[in-house]
Amino acid sequence: MLRPMAIEVSGRIYKIFETKQITERFTKREFVVEIEDGKYPQQVLFQMTGDRCSNLDSFREGQEIKVEFNLRGREWTSPKGEVKYFNSLDVWRLAPLSTGAGVESGDGPPPANEPPGDMDMDIPF
Repeated sequence: MLRPMAIEVSGRIYKIFETKQITERFTKREFVVEIEDGKYPQQVLFQMTGDRCSNLDSFREGQEIKVEFNLRGREWTSPKGEVKYFNSLDVWRLAPLSTGAGVESGDGPPPANEPPGDMDMDIPF
């Protein structure tokens, strides 16, 4: 059985984007977390999918948070036959650092061997 690559980081919410309807049955919402990394902070893009998108509503830009996510990747072949690889950081839990209370984004991490949501496999994201 494959185990999800669950990873945890802490940082400050830098930007929250609106929910996007990708296909009829697949939505995603992206947000950027600024993570301290010595002299040069990193702005890292994360995503929440499906019913989890609304969990960002209780957070604000500038807020310190802990993010628990799975590292996901997939291969995509363009109509021209070019092979490309895409990574995503799929969040399954957010927690504000100030109170320690978590906002669950589901019943735990999604299975590692299944794509998140009902993703249209013909699009490169």
